[in-house]
Amino acid sequence: MPKFEKTTSLTTYVLIYAILLVVTAFAVYPILQVIGVSLRPNDMLHTTSLRLIPPDASLASYRTLIAIDQPVREKVAAGWERGGLLGAYRALTREKPFMGWLLNSTLVSFLVTALSVALASTAGYAFSRYKFIGRDGSLIALITTQMFPVTMLLLPLFLMLIKLKVYNTYWGLIIAYSATALPFCIWQMKGYYDTVPYSLEEAARIDGCSQFRTFYQIVLPLAMPALVITALFSFMAAWSEYLVAAVIINDRALYTLPIGLKQFQSNFETQWGLYAAGAVLVCIPVVTLFLFLSRWLISGLTLGSVKG
Repeated sequence: MPKFEKTTSLTTYVLIYAILLVVTAFAVYPILQVIGVSLRPNDMLHTTSLRLIPPDASLASYRTLIAIDQPVREKVAAGWERGGLLGAYRALTREKPFMGWLLNSTLVSFLVTALSVALASTAGYAFSRYKFIGRDGSLIALITTQMFPVTMLLLPLFLMLIKLKVYNTYWGLIIAYSATALPFCIWQMKGYYDTVPYSLEEAARIDGCSQFRTFYQIVLPLAMPALVITALFSFMAAWSEYLVAAVIINDRALYTLPIGLKQFQSNFETQWGLYAAGAVLVCIPVVTLFLFLSRWLISGLTLGSVKG
């Protein structure tokens, strides 16, 4: 139960809580609606009922997306006999395209996360600890790139990936996502490194540690909360991004989840049940990752507030 301060009137508290409830309703209601649509039968989008969970709720849309029943298992086994792991993967994604989109998104998101964390942790350290010509200008240039909308970057990215011969490939998508996420990640890591006392590194150097060993044995463990935040930001940026992927990826076999879910929508008919069920399933890995990393996120905020 919150404690009321004597200097604040009851009317003010009622107004504050009313605003908070309205904002919360705007944030939660669309999610509940999507869950409700995913449980309605026959791709029903609109209904006169006010119930979020319909009386005839069904998991048919979820089963259609992810259920691997006997016929699917037989076709995957046949694909395994013909072409091994690749053959089984092709058979599975042919029968269950959602599983293919899920695997593609998982692969791309984890590689983007690993690449962004590796580059941001080292680049942020260099900007934090070393003085070199163009350092301040480079930092400003990095953050300036975040002020351009993604639509302005699509054409340069498109031309660059064609020159690199990685257009319409996983690597092209990974490069594009990493390039757009790195400036923010570098600034974030640089800011956290600034709060780590330099005296710790000096003590390690006196004890005989090399510069690289000091970095990965002394500084990097202390920066774990910032690394976790960087990893989470990079993963979420790659997991839910649609516009860049729609421009770079044309091959249906390489579709990620955001592009794949768009296939349920056409000019004449939209499979709302599958669309909503897919949207709900897409959220589960991100929410799980956030809950798993929340301990480091909270500790990172606490440490950052008392250091320096």
